[in-house]
Amino acid sequence: MDCYFHANVPSVAPCIECGKAICATCRDERGGCPSCRLAARVEAATATRPKIAGTIPPRAAPAAVHGKVTVAAAPDPVESRALVALGYPLWPLALISLLDRKQSRKLRRQAFSALGFNLGMYALWGLLSLIAQVPFVNISAWVILPLLAPLFLVASVYYGIKTWNGDDVRIPVVSSWVDERLPADDIE
Repeated sequence: MDCYFHANVPSVAPCIECGKAICATCRDERGGCPSCRLAARVEAATATRPKIAGTIPPRAAPAAVHGKVTVAAAPDPVESRALVALGYPLWPLALISLLDRKQSRKLRRQAFSALGFNLGMYALWGLLSLIAQVPFVNISAWVILPLLAPLFLVASVYYGIKTWNGDDVRIPVVSSWVDERLPADDIE
């Protein structure tokens, strides 16, 4: 029979307390095994410890979190904000900014707003150009058409500066269209 504590080592005698087969290495001078020696030491150490009167109070409950916990996100990089801000006067830059995968959701919404703003201004220019070709109605279109270019420049610079500063740009028709596609529930 092999030792209880060492595999493939023949046993010499059983333990005098628990009866496990032990080898010569495990057997002490009185014939006990290592587990019985350990149990005797633990019992001797705990027997001298004074008992505390009373009961142990229950553990306090963890603090409850009330309300919504928000985690502050890192601010958008300056380069990304500049690219989206320049997307208002220069629409290809708004398309390029949409290719950035590390861009925040807020900047992605602003890039879509820049594209919608440019598309709306070009559509308005095309519509006024078509109206200018119709007789008797063309007078009103010819009055509004020259004002469209300065309006585009002023509005695109204004929206670009607001985007550069990190503000949420709200363009009357375009923003509602973008809100349907990309909800702003998690944007502060």
